[in-house]
Amino acid sequence: MSETGEVLIAWYEVNRRELPWRETRDPYLVWISEVILQQTRVAQGLEYYLRFTRRFPDVSSLAAAGEEEVLKYWQGLGYYSRARHVHAAAREIMERFDGVFPSTYEEVLSLKGVGEYTASAICSFAHGLPRATVDGNVTRVLSRLHGVDIPADSGEGRRCFTALAREMMVTRDPGLYNQAMMEFGALQCVPRSPACGECPLVERCVAFATRRVALLPVKRGKTVVKPRYFHYLRVRSGGMTLLSRRTGKDIWQHLHEFPLIETDEPAGFDELCRDDRFRELLDGVTLASVAERVAPRKHVLSHRVIHARFYDLEVTAFSPAMQRYTRVPDNEVGEYAVSRLMQYYLEHGG
Repeated sequence: MSETGEVLIAWYEVNRRELPWRETRDPYLVWISEVILQQTRVAQGLEYYLRFTRRFPDVSSLAAAGEEEVLKYWQGLGYYSRARHVHAAAREIMERFDGVFPSTYEEVLSLKGVGEYTASAICSFAHGLPRATVDGNVTRVLSRLHGVDIPADSGEGRRCFTALAREMMVTRDPGLYNQAMMEFGALQCVPRSPACGECPLVERCVAFATRRVALLPVKRGKTVVKPRYFHYLRVRSGGMTLLSRRTGKDIWQHLHEFPLIETDEPAGFDELCRDDRFRELLDGVTLASVAERVAPRKHVLSHRVIHARFYDLEVTAFSPAMQRYTRVPDNEVGEYAVSRLMQYYLEHGG
């Protein structure tokens, strides 16, 4: 099947996008690009990649940084656990491998937060090891090309597509083959209305021959998305704003935010004022002013939808209950690592 792989490489050499991580074999830079591209499109990810690698150009600079700064440079990408894993893995490399990025698949896979796909990408792109990378784009190409209707998000499906990708691999340059497969899925064999008439593999494509292009790949089903209702209170007094840092295993771990009241159902400000948590927070102080700074906002995450409202509260003094929050000068709030939702408020209402 390497003949098909050679066709893909020939297509790639004509149609490839010029991207900075494709011009290097530095495993650190390959790693950072892969983690970023797993959660955002190339056009958006490029800006974040350049910003992150300018500040942290190598393992040692990333390992030496504090978590707060790393999260700040990751801000806007989402999936902040990945930033924490990248940071932890950089410190692992410094401690376990004397600062040298590991070169074997097993060692790379042992790093914090590195899964089979990422380890395969690093090892094939940076070291030329024959490890097949199977992402969503590759799965789509393989499913259509071979007419495979096994659910792609099942264990059986993942094993099947990994085996097919290995069979097709061009062993003279595994990294080039993997890049070609991924790019072909991103630009040619796209999810909707692909230009099959212009496809160099159309005569080999089972899905095209059986008129199933729009039906493949198959997935088991969508995850149920749950709504959550967040009410943020930007409490200010004397030029200072209250902030807290999220803990536990919930979303946005270790990021900063304003005092938050979460409700089970949608609620307006009048209902919020009757909430015991609101009463406790404001107990003993006088509200000088209240304003809803931005329109109610819906923020979509992978397994939940956040319905958020932001209120600016000016108080005459901070209450006893407010002592558990950090006081930050109003003009320094933007220096803290926050979620994309909080960032939206700061840009549009703060």
